[in-house]
Amino acid sequence: MKDWIVGIDIGGTNLVVGLVPAEGGAPVALRVRATDAARGPEAVVTDVVRMAREAVREVSGGAGGGEAISVIGVGVGCPGPIDREAGVVIESPNLRWRMYPLRERIEALVDWPVAIDNDANCATYGEWWQGAGKGSSSLIGITLGTGVGGGYILDGRVVHGASGGAGEIGHTTVNVSGRRCACGNEGCVEAYASGPAIAARAREGLANGVQSSLLELVDGDPERITAATVYEAVVDGDPFATEVLTEAARFLGAGIANVINILNPEAVVIMGGVTRAGDHLFKPLKAEVRRRAFKSLVDACSILPAELPETAGVVGAAGVFLAERRDAAL
Repeated sequence: MKDWIVGIDIGGTNLVVGLVPAEGGAPVALRVRATDAARGPEAVVTDVVRMAREAVREVSGGAGGGEAISVIGVGVGCPGPIDREAGVVIESPNLRWRMYPLRERIEALVDWPVAIDNDANCATYGEWWQGAGKGSSSLIGITLGTGVGGGYILDGRVVHGASGGAGEIGHTTVNVSGRRCACGNEGCVEAYASGPAIAARAREGLANGVQSSLLELVDGDPERITAATVYEAVVDGDPFATEVLTEAARFLGAGIANVINILNPEAVVIMGGVTRAGDHLFKPLKAEVRRRAFKSLVDACSILPAELPETAGVVGAAGVFLAERRDAAL
């Protein structure tokens, strides 16, 4: 009987749940819904457990609540530093969770063992295991969404650091007197390159009288502008939207250059909806990396768009569960 893992990706915007074959492959029975973090963590856990049960029922043919298939465990990705041994979300600024016992809460509602990790670690692992970084010996993953997350894979393992918080490229400083970040710091990569930051920068420009087609795309209501609106305007050739995206790409490129200089990775994979901007993002980003990082290190590193744009978190969460089980058996 084929073994499956439930992969759960808890994001600041959306929850994504699916079943992943233990031998690897595309997730099936995907479920997506808005996170609505303001409801609190218990409501979010209730949602992802319900979505997981629905996915299992779908794969098992809707009969017997899942007895027809073999589910060996659950992998969960969640934003913020994670105490993996305790199963606790230490702090998640975008969810506003602090010291939340996520693994315990999920295990109380399901019959399978649960492993949890940072959501960007999971997405990075997914791209290394099944996506753009497959076969890389060392890989940096960067997730661009509600926040900016990061992960580091070295020799097939997630590098977690001394307290589980390694890879937080979004909260490295690229402007010492810059914009306020959700984490409380100033000048973080996330304060410039996240989806909300890009949208906020566009709204500020319009409020200061900049002429742009952005307002036409939102029927004159600047509060409806999102990062996706900015990307759409860029593709349409709007100069101001292009300026906003280029600025975000340059700050992100500065952050990536720092990481390349420190870790000398074989690949950097960029994940998230922003990659749909294509060369409008990657050209200024790569130019900034080349300007700031050592040439020999840049030459050794491929900067790539993700191959699993919607499912890296789910695939990686399942992979992280398998890796944790493997390490426990050693």
